[in-house]
Amino acid sequence: MHQVGIKELKNRLTYYLGLTKKGDSIVVTDRGMPVAVLHNLDAVEENAGIEERLASLAKQGKIRLPLINARLKPFKPIKVKGKPMSETIIEERR
Repeated sequence: MHQVGIKELKNRLTYYLGLTKKGDSIVVTDRGMPVAVLHNLDAVEENAGIEERLASLAKQGKIRLPLINARLKPFKPIKVKGKPMSETIIEERR
């Protein structure tokens, strides 16, 4: 497993992507602290759905699943009368 800083990865992205194509994993660091891992997609469960992937990540301890299955309602913007709020703010700043 290779370790590379963000700047080095940016400058030599093609090289590191080539390494991942060969099967190597790359740990990306920011000021010495690991922030991401790059690896070949063949290593990922390609046929698994989102639920299976989330369960796998939870089993690995990388994420925590919610305790309840709450679905949020779609956002509906509030319509107000009068001029836009941006105009009001600009006027108050003058």
